[in-house]
Amino acid sequence: MEIKQLTSAVSVTPQIMPADLQAVHDAGFRSLICNRPDGEGADQPDFADVAAAARALGIMAVYQPIVSGRMSESDATAFGKSLEELPGPTLAYCRSGTRSATLWSLAMAPRMPAAEIAKTAAAAGYDVTGALAAFGHSQ
Repeated sequence: MEIKQLTSAVSVTPQIMPADLQAVHDAGFRSLICNRPDGEGADQPDFADVAAAARALGIMAVYQPIVSGRMSESDATAFGKSLEELPGPTLAYCRSGTRSATLWSLAMAPRMPAAEIAKTAAAAGYDVTGALAAFGHSQ
C-alpha cells in the first residue's frame, strides 16, 4: 500500500485489501472512501469486505464508485461533501489512486486556484491538469 498525501486531511492510495486496514488505522485515518466499482478487476475485494474490516477498527467507510472515464461534476460534489462530513483524515482509493486524486481536485476547484490544485496533486504523483481543464477549471 502506497499512501500519497494531498493535504493534511486527505490522502489517496491504490487498491487496498481488508488486511491493509490495520495499517490505515495505525496511520491515523478515521475515514475511507472507495472510488473503485466492485468487480472492476479480478484482483480486488468487494467493498463490503473492506468496509467490514474498516468498521471493526472504528474507521468510517463510504462507497462512491466511479467508472473509469465517466466522472461527472456531481461525482466531484459528492466526494467533496463526503470530505466535509466524514471525520478526518480521510484516505480515498481506487485502482491506482488517480480517480480519487482527480475527484479531490475537482471537489477543491471552487475553493482553490487550479494551479495550486495541480501543483498539490503533482507533488503526490498525479497529473490532474487535463481533468481540471475538461471541467472548466483552467489554470
